[in-house]
Amino acid sequence: MQINVPKFKNWLLAGFFIFFSLNTTQAQTISLKGKWRFKIDANDEGLKAKWFSTVLPGTINLPGSMAENFKGDDITLKTKWTGSIYDSSYFYNPGLAKYRQANNIKIPFWLTPHKHYVGVAWYQKDIEIPANWNGKRIVLSLEYPHSATKVWIDGVEIGSQYTFVVAQNFELPANLKPGKHTITLQIDNSIRAINVGKDSHSLTDHTQGNWNGVVGKMLLQASSPIYLEDIQVYPDLKRKIAKVKIQLKAPSNTSSTGKITLGATSFNTKEILNVKPITKAYSITNGVGTLEVELPMGDKIATWDEFDPALYRLKASLLSKDGKKDEKQVQFGMREFKAVGRSFQINGRPVFLRGTVNNCEFPLTGYPAMDVEAWVRIFKISKAHGLNHMRFHSWCPPEAAFIAADLIGFYLQPEGPSWANHGSSIGNGRPIDQFIYDETNRMTKNYGNYASFCMMAYGNEPSGKQVEYLTKFNEYWKAKDSRRLYTGASVGGSWPVIPNNEFMVRAGARGLDWGKKPESIATYAKQIEQFTVPFVAHEMGQYCVFPNFKEIRKYTGVYRAKNFELFEEDLKDHDMADQAESFLMASGKLQALCYKNEIEKALRTPNYNGFQLLSLNDYPGQGTALIGVLDAFWDEKGYITAKEFKRFSNSTVPLIRVPKFVYTSDESFEPKIEVAHWGKAPLTVNLTCRLIDESGKVVFTYKFGPSTLAVGELTQIGSIKYLSNHISKAGKLKLEVAIDGTEFANDWDFWFFPTKLPEIKTDVYYTNDLDDKARAVLNNGGKVFLNAAGKVVKGKEVVQTFLPVFWNTSWFKMRPPHTLGFVVDPKNPALAEFPTSYHSDMQWWEIVNKSQVMNLEDFPKGFKPIIQPIDTWFLNRRLAMVFEARVGKGKLIVSSANLSPDLKEMPSAQQLYYSLQKYMASDQFNPKFEVDFSTIKDIFETPSKQQFETFTKDAPDELKTKQKTK
Repeated sequence: MQINVPKFKNWLLAGFFIFFSLNTTQAQTISLKGKWRFKIDANDEGLKAKWFSTVLPGTINLPGSMAENFKGDDITLKTKWTGSIYDSSYFYNPGLAKYRQANNIKIPFWLTPHKHYVGVAWYQKDIEIPANWNGKRIVLSLEYPHSATKVWIDGVEIGSQYTFVVAQNFELPANLKPGKHTITLQIDNSIRAINVGKDSHSLTDHTQGNWNGVVGKMLLQASSPIYLEDIQVYPDLKRKIAKVKIQLKAPSNTSSTGKITLGATSFNTKEILNVKPITKAYSITNGVGTLEVELPMGDKIATWDEFDPALYRLKASLLSKDGKKDEKQVQFGMREFKAVGRSFQINGRPVFLRGTVNNCEFPLTGYPAMDVEAWVRIFKISKAHGLNHMRFHSWCPPEAAFIAADLIGFYLQPEGPSWANHGSSIGNGRPIDQFIYDETNRMTKNYGNYASFCMMAYGNEPSGKQVEYLTKFNEYWKAKDSRRLYTGASVGGSWPVIPNNEFMVRAGARGLDWGKKPESIATYAKQIEQFTVPFVAHEMGQYCVFPNFKEIRKYTGVYRAKNFELFEEDLKDHDMADQAESFLMASGKLQALCYKNEIEKALRTPNYNGFQLLSLNDYPGQGTALIGVLDAFWDEKGYITAKEFKRFSNSTVPLIRVPKFVYTSDESFEPKIEVAHWGKAPLTVNLTCRLIDESGKVVFTYKFGPSTLAVGELTQIGSIKYLSNHISKAGKLKLEVAIDGTEFANDWDFWFFPTKLPEIKTDVYYTNDLDDKARAVLNNGGKVFLNAAGKVVKGKEVVQTFLPVFWNTSWFKMRPPHTLGFVVDPKNPALAEFPTSYHSDMQWWEIVNKSQVMNLEDFPKGFKPIIQPIDTWFLNRRLAMVFEARVGKGKLIVSSANLSPDLKEMPSAQQLYYSLQKYMASDQFNPKFEVDFSTIKDIFETPSKQQFETFTKDAPDELKTKQKTK
């Protein structure tokens, strides 16, 4: 999906330019963008050798990373990556040997940068201090260095900082004279004393990459030595005031008095609201002063939320008695985001969080976007899919993201930059314990005024003494800053519960129980009944889709999709290169079906207050986790549009309750209609229900009169009844439920099969074994149907369920399921009597779920089965569930799904068997490929030649990778 920025509202465009100066003091600036001198310090010897007093020999362009400048080390099998590798098979698998060669390194774990470097690097630039800056406070501001920075001016160290979450600002010496000076930076991106965890998205190679450099704004700023150091705004909607807390600073041992004037103006509302300015006296003693002011916002205030993201700009002006001036502008919104019992509320109205996890995927740069436009695009795309919330997994985005989210109306949950696991932990007295407090304090100081900053957590899934540590963390923040809600950590279902969380972000109440027949009645109520605060599903979804190899050409920046190249070449080696697109589309349709049903299940669950998908877009690391309906560039893949996704993920969503999706003609179809409403205000609505056949014809209509939808409630509308006893031919009907006069609509597919099927006169020999009689029938030119259910040996290791691969098979060491749905040709005459598209759908559940698949590794080149399960892309085995072949003089169909003449309790399987039998009785039954009887029999006798081997018996979190260099 492409967002055309010039079409945005004028206020939004204007906002881009307004906000670049927000949260900064009034200052003169000099940009430091451009060419810098540079030197790599791989042996960490520069400090001892005093490189800060030398002229560095190389050059580099900043802002930018070393990788962007083609600086660093070539990628080899010995590259010391920052991130866990849980699958050693890449280093041993003989079939992947060619991808371990020095001139053809292709790793499957994540994207591959041009260059990689972990360690110390030095940057240097000459600057000119203007004469009119004499006597001013001069600050070197680096928006996003990665990560630990030391600064020298003319060979004298002036400071060091280590942060992943905010700009690093260094005050230059007060006695610095105008003229030429030299700034030297030492930047270290290695993990040292403070270990946030190598898989933390603030630095891991799984996502943004562990890069060295500086990005974002790079400035020298000159301002008054007496200045507004910090301003925090605390909205009070009930009293219609904004409490403003101001920190003042001056040179040490300096005292100052004067006055501060505060005023505020709304800037993105239809009616501009001006807040009457007030003036208060201030006092600074020994270089420090504080001031608290209550600013009346007027009788008419504009509040901020997802529907009306009204914003104000606070302007604070300082004037000292000796004439010194400073000014600071702050963006804020009048909003109150809180937990009331088990519900979220925004400004007193219930909220359901429809979220996605942002894992810092920026495949062109390898570091997060620093500009507002890029983040506006991300939030606009998310909102187009019906979402209103974003969690930042173990990282905090730059200020541009908060600015954009404020403008768009998006609720954010940034986190401390830590996944304290896999080599790190919290609560054990390590430096990270204090670092988390330092980082979250920096986050709230710099971004706390942004209305979108509604929630915060320490980070992701820690180890250590987490209950004790995170309980104190919550206590600290609840007492310090009430502008947002706090949860200790975002965690899976096996992590301990932190008792004083203000909301829960946990797994355990997610997923689809499609080991049983799919329905739309079950809820997650039982799983969340223990919680007394709002519950948000942690990392919902994680349904995989086959790689989109067309995406490879998009990687024109710092990364190359060598992982995709490996998978594509391996698919070709397995004789299926021509099926890549059909695998993508078919697996994508199944993925979308899963997301739809899981989100709807969440929406119909009482006291369920939100979900965080993992994620709307793909995750490029951890074995390559292709779990998004969008790619890593936030673009659509082709199998579902934003508009289609939004039908089941919106502020208002029609829902149904049905016990199943497949019916026979002697059953009545009686779906119960309801609506989940989390909109701006209550609605009084009429609904129209329509059944639409495969030609687009409306075969049934039912209208419901006025119903009132209360905000935050699931409203029961009523039931419809459709008698299908007239159905004599199998078919599909789509049920659409629409709220008249609105965009709110949803739809579901149902299948109706006749109870009795015509008898087929056939000479087909039906058997459960490829026995001597079957061989004789085939040798004599006859027809054989082999029901091989439960008999497969070659392919027995491949576990198929109706659900696709979770996250990916590499990261979880081939944990089942292993398939991604299947592909079929709906025009194949073998399926003429079985209604189907080219992909998995509900009518296939009883046929596919837990059915064996066959590995056709010895079949002729170009052979295509009738029903072809899609294998995990790490192995790309050619699989079959139903195939046909010429054998001897005869013709054969083999099914590893249980298909037989007696399937009365399985209408879909009965219908498919009927379709295959009718096909075999027709003149169209003429298999294209000839296969030896021995090759087919071998499926039931000999294991697969290609087997997955992990080369380790460690559990994933304990794995120690054994790397080979050849």
